[in-house]
Amino acid sequence: MGLTTYGNYSIEDQVDFAVYLPKIDEHFSGSLAVIPLQLLGYYVSVAKGLDVDKPRNLAKSVTVE
Repeated sequence: MGLTTYGNYSIEDQVDFAVYLPKIDEHFSGSLAVIPLQLLGYYVSVAKGLDVDKPRNLAKSVTVE
């Protein structure tokens, strides 16, 4: 899978699947890339049959009062 901006079609030869993001300032591209990558992680977990609401090996860092 490749993550790139619209217009950069040369990546299609190197990856099986490409996700195209709008062209924006490079300072904001990381924030915009989070959305499709989070969705990818979610759907891969669901496809593997993992419980996405209770990930294993997650340390408890917040105590509810």
